[in-house]
Amino acid sequence: MLEEYAKKRDFKKTSEPPANGVEKSSDKSSDEPVFVVQRHDATNLHYDFRLELGGVLKSWAVPKEPPESAGIKRLAIQTEDHPLEYADFEGEIPEGEYGAGKVEIWDKGSFELQKHNEKEIAVTLHGEKLEGDYVLIRTKYGKEGKGWLFFRKKTD
Repeated sequence: MLEEYAKKRDFKKTSEPPANGVEKSSDKSSDEPVFVVQRHDATNLHYDFRLELGGVLKSWAVPKEPPESAGIKRLAIQTEDHPLEYADFEGEIPEGEYGAGKVEIWDKGSFELQKHNEKEIAVTLHGEKLEGDYVLIRTKYGKEGKGWLFFRKKTD
């Protein structure tokens, strides 16, 4: 699952965690899966939203700051899976490398998976900034079905 991630990077030049070729099994020490949002100041400033699913970080690029309140929908473009170690990555990706620019953690925490299928992912996030029920819904927009809507659900 991490082949695409590894193909895009020269680990002799970037400090990003390497894809060791072994995804983590679901038998890990932590009971709660992690999520992370990384502010990525690359060619265009965007936010990378990542969820620990299936032993990797499923990833989406969100062009605008993630919604902290209900009623705001954001475009999220699915990108390649990342290794779990990427959840702790902050640093500068060197010029000339894929994703060149500064990466910093904007929010991080755990989540509870409420629903997961090929068209919808619903989670309850427990972060410092993002707290509550969030949904990703696949849309017909974007190449190869990689366009999603990302939003916080309204609460009663």
